[in-house]
Amino acid sequence: METAADPAPRYPATIAAPVEHELVIKKSRFLALVHPVSSVAEADAVVAAVRKRYWDARHHCVALSVGPLAEQQRSTDDGEPSGTAGVPMLEVLRRRELTDLVAVVTRYFGGVLLGAGGLVRAYSTATSEALDRARLVRRSAAVRVTVDAPHADAGRLHGVLRDWAEAHEGSLDDVAYAAEARFTLLIPPAALDAFDAALAAATSGALVAARGATVVLSR
Repeated sequence: METAADPAPRYPATIAAPVEHELVIKKSRFLALVHPVSSVAEADAVVAAVRKRYWDARHHCVALSVGPLAEQQRSTDDGEPSGTAGVPMLEVLRRRELTDLVAVVTRYFGGVLLGAGGLVRAYSTATSEALDRARLVRRSAAVRVTVDAPHADAGRLHGVLRDWAEAHEGSLDDVAYAAEARFTLLIPPAALDAFDAALAAATSGALVAARGATVVLSR
């Protein structure tokens, strides 16, 4: 995803895969799902699937955050007292600086009233404990850099560039072969000068990198 921000913004993380977790409080069951999504429409589809799966549950409370900088956020209490479910769930996502995910907590009432404070704790805890079990995907700004090299040097240079990028929180994103070998890397802005120096040292100054757009790097 392209961005022209300067200085580079700080990007929220996301999660690598869906996680389910169950919390039981005073016989009420809170079934939490945290699911990575790329759009509000995808989040709505996840919520619809949960409603269908647990069709006999009374509440399906939702919090979602979508966008590179968490620009779109939404929550719903789904029949619970106002502010006791969706908002506390969303606050968990905000505190953890997460985006591109939806959290759904389904409640099966156990016959014992929890009170407003109890509901806030239950919904936020169910969401937090599900996220504790998720693998985070960190995101950061990076500059797309290309290096064109003769085919005779490509094999050696491939290893040099890959190892340097991995050691400096970057990535060797692509290698394309045409008249020359073209290496595309994603390099943190603060490491660009160091990369230029390393490339010059590895090629005796024969090769120079071309800098392109700033993008979001997920690791």
